[in-house]
Parts: sequence; structure tokens; C-alpha cells
Amino acid sequence: MKVLVIEDNKELLRDIKSFLEEEGVICEIAPNYKTAYDKIGFFPYDILIVDITLPDGNGLDIIREVKKENIDTGIIIISAKNAVGDKIRGLEIGADDYLAKPFYMAELNARIKALYRRKAYNGSREIVFNEIKIKPDSHEVFVNDHILNLTKKEFDIIHFFMINKHRLLTKEAIAEHLWGDHIEMADSYKFIYTHLANVRKKVAETGGTDYIQSIYSVGYKFTDRG
Repeated sequence: MKVLVIEDNKELLRDIKSFLEEEGVICEIAPNYKTAYDKIGFFPYDILIVDITLPDGNGLDIIREVKKENIDTGIIIISAKNAVGDKIRGLEIGADDYLAKPFYMAELNARIKALYRRKAYNGSREIVFNEIKIKPDSHEVFVNDHILNLTKKEFDIIHFFMINKHRLLTKEAIAEHLWGDHIEMADSYKFIYTHLANVRKKVAETGGTDYIQSIYSVGYKFTDRG
């Protein structure tokens, strides 16, 4: 899961990022309107955490732009406890949830997971594709009811493929999903090939089918269709 947190309070921003990364979430940050607007325009996110009051703009305008551009992402507003008007306006223009400050990180995490389940796999706690089953909350993957021993990146890549089954995924999209802001430090996409090879091997060892189709010079597609 990839989350963008839009918040101008540096201490809160740092705390949210640290907590979510401990939970295995790819978390990027934007301390102002311009940074958030640029990031959303260039990169896909599963969830946006949006503060309303920003030093150079309004979080509600970010939500309006996301809806105007038909960007498929979940949106959770975080704002002051007494900002009832912001809550109502945010929900009316398309936000999915609202959390008043101050809040517990565990509650924010629970709301993120619940929204992600609704968006990505219709509220279910499992993703199933033929003989492969994923339990996202526990980071477990089963093939023919045998659990796979995967690294975090291997789990992330098969999870990314399964929630985007039958779609063409470019190498750039896969790299960005796996590494987030840190992708700039990579000098090639060789690490993708390594992770894919490991996933394919571990799936095959438990009698699973290799559904990862290579699309020459473009990327990959996870599918059982010819």
C-alpha cells in the first residue's frame, strides 16, 4: 500500500510517516499544497491523508482536483477537532473518511486499512486468484494452502500484481510502488528482475502457476488470460 500524507506540522508528519512505515506501508510526505499537487500529478497513491489548512493552499482544493481528474485514490481528511464545516465540505466533495486531531496513530492506521480494503478488494480481508491467496493484514501469501516464505519486497510485488490483475504494469510503475521516494537512488531496474525471479521460484515450489507475463520492453501483466 502506498500513502501520501499532506500535512504542514513537521512533528506530526514525521510521526505519521514513522508509524506507517513500521506497519509496512510505503509512506511519502508533502508539507505543503504545491508539493502535494506535484506528487499527485506524477505518482499513483492508494490513500491520501489530507490536512485542510496548509501554508500555501487548502486541502479541500486538493480533493477537488483529485475528483476533477478522476484519480482513483482513497481520501482521509485530518483536521482540527472543531472544524465541523471542513468535515462536511470534505465529505460532500468526495473524501471517504475524516479524523479529528489529535488522534491515535493506531486509529489512523485502522481507518487506512479499512478504506484500502473497500477500495482495493471490496471490503474482504483476503485476495484470491485461483490457487493463490493473500492476507494483506498479516502479510501472508498462500499457494495451494501452503504459506510462502517471502521477503517484504517479494510480498509487496505479488500483492501489487494481484490487486492489478489483468492490467499492464510498467517497470517504472512497479519500481515506484516498491520504493516510493527512494526510487531516485536506484541506477537500474535490475532489482525488479531479482524480486520477480524469487517470487516465481517460490510460487512454483508449492505447485503454483506462473501468472506473471512479460510484455517485451514495457513491463508485466499478472493474468491467466492468453
